[in-house]
Amino acid sequence: MYVGTYKLRAMTLKEKTQDIYNMLGQGKLLDAFDKYYAENVVMTEPQGTREGKAACREHEVNFLNMIQEFHGMEVKNIASDEEAGVVFHETSMDVTFKDGNRVLMEQTGVQKWENGQIVHERFYYQG
Repeated sequence: MYVGTYKLRAMTLKEKTQDIYNMLGQGKLLDAFDKYYAENVVMTEPQGTREGKAACREHEVNFLNMIQEFHGMEVKNIASDEEAGVVFHETSMDVTFKDGNRVLMEQTGVQKWENGQIVHERFYYQG
């Protein structure tokens, strides 16, 4: 696509993942989810697997409802294999839950992208 004399480049998958975490840092987790996750997404973590955008989104809403205060987030690493449609990310979030526990949540995730959206994401953490 051209705008004036400049050609606009599509975002790489790595850049899209960075955008997701930028949005999370701004308190826009659900906006990022709605923008980047496919209708048929499957999300897997140590506590189970959810299938479909509605079920995965509900899980995210439930998670947000447990948080009292968000203290910060750090994206430690993002790497991608653009041709294979795979992105790896390592992050940490510092949150206080409504039960009063403050936790530094560290995780690694692997995303599989198709047609510009995440169709599978697996999280690895101690839980």
